[in-house]
Amino acid sequence: MLHFFSKYKHLFITLLILSAIIISLMYQALKPEERLAVFEPSMVQPELVDESIQYIRKNHKIADFELINQNGDTITQEDYKNKIYVADFFFTTCVSICPMMTENMVRIQEEIKNNPDVMLLSHTVTPLIDSVAQLKKYAAEKGVIDSKWNMVTGDKKQIYQLARKSYLAVKTTGDGGPFDMIHTENFILVDKDKQIRGFYDGTNSDEIDKLLHDIEVLQNHYNKS
Repeated sequence: MLHFFSKYKHLFITLLILSAIIISLMYQALKPEERLAVFEPSMVQPELVDESIQYIRKNHKIADFELINQNGDTITQEDYKNKIYVADFFFTTCVSICPMMTENMVRIQEEIKNNPDVMLLSHTVTPLIDSVAQLKKYAAEKGVIDSKWNMVTGDKKQIYQLARKSYLAVKTTGDGGPFDMIHTENFILVDKDKQIRGFYDGTNSDEIDKLLHDIEVLQNHYNKS
């Protein structure tokens, strides 16, 4: 018996390797494709959503916009057409969560800088303070790559509506003051169809890992479509 196995051991090893490969391929073929949820206003904490749309359960998309970036260029939805992007809300004079959020956005920028499908978009919640010149200075300090990351300012009402009615990520005090929009630490993942596919704590490194993973999931989905 031992002589028999010794005589054909190379054949058995080859068959074992082939079996492992076949099983692996079958597992990959049968494994369900990982998919991300599409977030609707009714699924998000009510305090982050304008009350006029809290009931919406389907077909929510990011509204068109027209804002100004750190270079004084007009940025619209067209600049993000057929792009996956990460959005957030911040202000340059924030000393609490913003520095960590910006640091993690820089990390994401490093990961996606050679990926033509992915961009970043940061909105100031204090547009009267964060002028183009102020954003330009801040962007230079943080190493922003202009082709990948727009930091935008503009009409406060429009930014407010985007925050509350599109990105579902900002609270409000309602007092009308310069700091009445209370931005959260949320990073928002938006797909090529202008739908929200995830919310992530922009101050948490583990959440950033998940965000980067989910970007890959989205890209794989579009590549197979």
